[in-house]
Amino acid sequence: MTIQLVDIFYPNVFRRYSGKYNIFRELYEKDLVGIEIRGIEFRLAQNIKKIILTNKEICYTTGKKGDLLCDLLVIGTYGIFKELSKEIISIGNEDLGQKVARILQNITDYESRSIQIGKNNFSLDRAYTVGILNVTPDSFSDGGKYFKKEDAVEHGIKLLEDGADILDIGGESTRPGSDPISEEEEIKRVIPVIEEIIKLKPESLISIDTSKSKVANEALQNGAKIVNDISSFTLDSKILDVVKQFNAAMILMHMKETPKTMQSSIYYEDVVSEIYDYLTAKVEAAKKIGIKNIIVDPGIGFGKRVMDNYELIKRLNEFKGIGNPILVGLSRKSFIGKALELNMEERDEPTLSAETLAIKNGARFIRTHEVKKTIYASKLNRFLDNPELLQNV
Repeated sequence: MTIQLVDIFYPNVFRRYSGKYNIFRELYEKDLVGIEIRGIEFRLAQNIKKIILTNKEICYTTGKKGDLLCDLLVIGTYGIFKELSKEIISIGNEDLGQKVARILQNITDYESRSIQIGKNNFSLDRAYTVGILNVTPDSFSDGGKYFKKEDAVEHGIKLLEDGADILDIGGESTRPGSDPISEEEEIKRVIPVIEEIIKLKPESLISIDTSKSKVANEALQNGAKIVNDISSFTLDSKILDVVKQFNAAMILMHMKETPKTMQSSIYYEDVVSEIYDYLTAKVEAAKKIGIKNIIVDPGIGFGKRVMDNYELIKRLNEFKGIGNPILVGLSRKSFIGKALELNMEERDEPTLSAETLAIKNGARFIRTHEVKKTIYASKLNRFLDNPELLQNV
C-alpha cells in the first residue's frame, strides 16, 4: 500500500485522475489537492469512504481488483486530510491513520528538515550543488575531457572552488545505449582521482556514482561519503551492505532497465505515481537494513519520454511525501535539447531555467556541470522564499 499526496490542482492531472476514478462532475478548483491510497484492502476502503462522505467531503474508489484491493482518492485540503488521519485512527486502523499523517508531515515539514552527510549537515531550507565529474571516454556531455587523471583532478578542484557542495565522480558512462564496463576498469578510473582530490582538499565531500558494490567499497574506503546508485541497488544488491558498513549516505534513483536498454520501450500510465511507488519501496528496503541518510532522485532522462521529464519537474513537490531530500540531474540533457531544438553546447541557459523551476518545486540537490550558474538559481529561490534576507541590501 502506498499513500501519495497528489497536486490535483493541475488541470492535466485532474483530468487523468477523473478518468481513473470516473469523476464525471466538475470539481476542479485551484486550491484542492488529492490524497491517493493505492493497494488498500477493499473493505477498509469502503469504511473510510463512509467516514469521508458522512463529513460531506469528496471521495472515490476504483473497482475491486482480483486480490481484493483497490485504490482510493480523497479530494480536499491539508486540513481535511489531517482530520481524516485522526478519524481513521479512531475506527481502529492506527497504522493507516499514522501513515496518512506522516505523509502530510513529510511535505509540510520538508524545508525544516536536514540530512547529515559525513561531518556536513544540509538544511533543506535551500538547495545545494552537486558537481559532475565524469572520468569516462564516452559520457554524453563531456566524455573524454577528463578521462586522464590529471585533467579529472584539475576539473574536480575547479568545481569545488566554484562552490560545489558535493563532487559526484563516476567512471562508467550511463548515457542511453551505453555498455557497462568491468569493476576493475571502473576502479582504475575513479579511485586515483578520489585519492588525489582528497589529498589536495581534505574537506571535500565526494560522492561515487556507481551501481557496483566493489567500486562503492573502494571509493568509501578512500574517503567518499555518498554512494549515488542509478539502479537503486537493482543491479547489485550487495551495495546496500557496503553503504551500511561505512554509514554512508545513499542516493536512490529511478531507472527503467539499464542504460543500454532504458530508452528502447517507454510507457507509463502515470509517470509520477509509478516512480513515487518505486522510490518509496526502495527507501523502505534501504531503511530496513539500517541506512539512515537517503536522497531520492526521480531519474530525469533515464527511461523517460521527453514529456515525462517535464511532468516530473512540474510535480516534483509530490516526492516530498516520501520523506527524503530530492535530487535532480537536468544538466544539458536531451529532454531540453529535443524540446527546444538545441545542440549540446547551447543547453546551459535553458538548463539553468529548468534547475530554477526544480528548486522551486522541492529539489534540494542539483547535479550539474555548471556549478556557478546553479548557485545563482539556488540563491534566487532562497531570496524569493525569504525576501527578508535582503532587508539590509
